[in-house]
Amino acid sequence: SGSLGTLICLNLTRAGLGQSAFIGIGGDPMLGTTTRDALMALDTDAGTDAVVIVGEIGGAMEEAAAEYAKGMAKPMVAFIAGSAAPPGKKMGHAGAIVTGNAGSYTSKRSALENAGVVVVYTPSQIAVAVAAGLGAGHSGGPIAARRH
Repeated sequence: SGSLGTLICLNLTRAGLGQSAFIGIGGDPMLGTTTRDALMALDTDAGTDAVVIVGEIGGAMEEAAAEYAKGMAKPMVAFIAGSAAPPGKKMGHAGAIVTGNAGSYTSKRSALENAGVVVVYTPSQIAVAVAAGLGAGHSGGPIAARRH
């Protein structure tokens, strides 16, 4: 949601980390871009030092993006909402339909971790993980925050 993305930007700012971009993709049937497309753009953006992915259960965009993330040199941190959702329950949010294992919390988390992305359990852990990924000498420059 936009509210979760705003909270993460606030937490990054409070930690002394700026944002170079905030790309909201959403879960609508007709998308203008994908998570993978966003990663490709942020990967080549000289003004972006690290990438944050915020996703949710349902759909397969994070799993598809994980394939591209394997080759990224920039530190990446992710949070996937919906870890406590009951299996097989249809959720009310637009993209939150899980079919089989695809789109599940476990599937998304595994794909991202296997790609070298640090996946945190709560949004409050994102800024600390980003700072750790950037190292102690980072000047507090821009981070790209991406929400799903």
